[in-house]
Amino acid sequence: MAGAGLNRRLKRWPAWALLVFVAAGLLAVGATRDTGPRTPGERVDDITRRVACPICDGESVYESRNNASESIRAEVRAQVAEAERSDDEIIEFIADRYGGQVLLVPRATGIEALAWAIPAAALVCALAGLTVAFRRWQAEAATARGATAADYTLVDAALAEDRRSADDPPDDASRRSGAARRSGDDAPPEGDQP
Repeated sequence: MAGAGLNRRLKRWPAWALLVFVAAGLLAVGATRDTGPRTPGERVDDITRRVACPICDGESVYESRNNASESIRAEVRAQVAEAERSDDEIIEFIADRYGGQVLLVPRATGIEALAWAIPAAALVCALAGLTVAFRRWQAEAATARGATAADYTLVDAALAEDRRSADDPPDDASRRSGAARRSGDDAPPEGDQP
């Protein structure tokens, strides 16, 4: 009975260790996280990194040197200088003006929210499935019957036979047949002889 309590404690401590590790990691990320751009130039750079060039494929307005990107950058710079809108409002203005396809990061509303929701839902479903599978396997292992008396008898007989063969020295005939078997294993097959 004392072994069952120890077994439970051993199964619980890794979960607590993992919880402490994850909490420490999250605290470290939270403590070192950047609070956002501090100057108007940094705000412009941050906003233009989140907006795609309407002409170039896969390139942000920040990276692109195309005329359309230059005009978007100028518009963002003017809006930041006015200091009337937040970053999200400026991005929304650009998206309304040029269409939603200029957003590098999808919106978190409407149909575009599926880009965020589907991977999260898949992760939750996968974790739930693994939890169910592990609990089922654990329950099956707990209800599996132990060794029977016939199993113990079979193991004891095999051990006794093994001890007997180790204690009895082989006679000359068995030594010779063992040596012949060993030398026969090293001999090349008949078809390979010259």
